[in-house]
Amino acid sequence: MSSPDAAQASQGTAPQATAPQGTAPKPAAGAGSGSGWALVRFIGQRVIGLLATLFVASLVVFGSLYLAPGNPLTFLTHGRSMAPDAIAQLKAQYHLDDPLWMQYLRWLGGVLHGDFGTSIIYNQPVSSLLASRAQSTLLLVVMAAVIVLLFGLAVGVFAGLKPGVLSRSVMALATATMAVPTFVAAVILILVFAVSLGWFPVFGAGTPGLDAVYHMVLPAIALALASVAFVARLAQAAIRQELAADHVQTAISRGLAGRFIVRRHVIRNAAMPVLTVAGLTIAGLIAGSVVVEQVFQLGGFGQFLVASVQQKDFPVVQAICMVYVTAFIVLNTLIDLLYSLLDPRVSLGRTDS
Repeated sequence: MSSPDAAQASQGTAPQATAPQGTAPKPAAGAGSGSGWALVRFIGQRVIGLLATLFVASLVVFGSLYLAPGNPLTFLTHGRSMAPDAIAQLKAQYHLDDPLWMQYLRWLGGVLHGDFGTSIIYNQPVSSLLASRAQSTLLLVVMAAVIVLLFGLAVGVFAGLKPGVLSRSVMALATATMAVPTFVAAVILILVFAVSLGWFPVFGAGTPGLDAVYHMVLPAIALALASVAFVARLAQAAIRQELAADHVQTAISRGLAGRFIVRRHVIRNAAMPVLTVAGLTIAGLIAGSVVVEQVFQLGGFGQFLVASVQQKDFPVVQAICMVYVTAFIVLNTLIDLLYSLLDPRVSLGRTDS
């Protein structure tokens, strides 16, 4: 009686080896490339969405100024009556007589090359005007972001892990702080710490270096105050939600060390949503810096934007608005990517079999 292997050999087929019982088959070669391709596709979708959003934002930024009342010719002529030939020359110089779509395409082409045009009021390249004012705005936003992350997360973690009278008092103060408008907080800080106590300067951005950091303390606090309270409340809620989760209660019932539970299960799981919202809040500081710069006379983008809007300096207004919108959209996209890449619970667009 012939064996099965011999029968297969006589038919021209090789015997097939069977895996031992209880062992899983090895994945086929290239199986891991699917996840890599899904990651590339996910990032590509986000980048395409970023570019589409920036394109729509450029249309809104460019077109909205022409819907506002007023005419840049009024500021070019300083309200004086001029001969028709002189007015036509001004229109040709600043391309004000071209169709709106042609002006947009010319402006967009220049923006893609870093050229925002020429200021109507200062008769200088807008890029050079912005470069001289970028340091104040950047330092203000960075210092405010550091304050938001350090104090907001610290207060929220403390209130979440140490419930009691002190934590309730701290969160009540944070809730009250969220209701204070930024310009009101700025005025109060000036009156208390600059005028009454004389600890900080009242106005100005100072000279580059430590003096600029010293001048930026009160503006950064005023800008970050409401965001600190918001991040603190969010961190407290996330930590308390994790403390009540089933897996944390199971770890406590098993007698694991409290520090290990907090570090491994509570802080780790609560960090992702908190950091995501904190990142979006920091991106929102860019818009809030306009008010703070105007109050403290910092000479950054925000103050320059307000003055340019009043003077109908269209190229400057368009450039600053586009810089603000671009920074906000790019930060949001980066936060979305980091959250999706770091949190395994977020799908990258893969389909489960």
